[in-house]
Amino acid sequence: MSKVSNMTSSNGNKVANQFIVFESEATYFQSYQTVIAKTCFEDGERKIFLDADSWDYSVTTSNTAISFWALIQRKQSAVSKPVKSS
Repeated sequence: MSKVSNMTSSNGNKVANQFIVFESEATYFQSYQTVIAKTCFEDGERKIFLDADSWDYSVTTSNTAISFWALIQRKQSAVSKPVKSS
């Protein structure tokens, strides 16, 4: 089952027509009807794939694609940080 949410700006506002689509095997960044980026794990490593023809279609799309990439990096970093044992 897919879950879709709007991307948010640095001010916390929803960005119109810019979405994150969560699926069991991958997460996608979609602008309008076009999938711009995909992230998933392959061989235990997170991979990010950008559509070379679409990711910089507009200033909004390229900025939001970069924000998507940064969001994925922050989540990955938070997951992979070592935890102190008591």
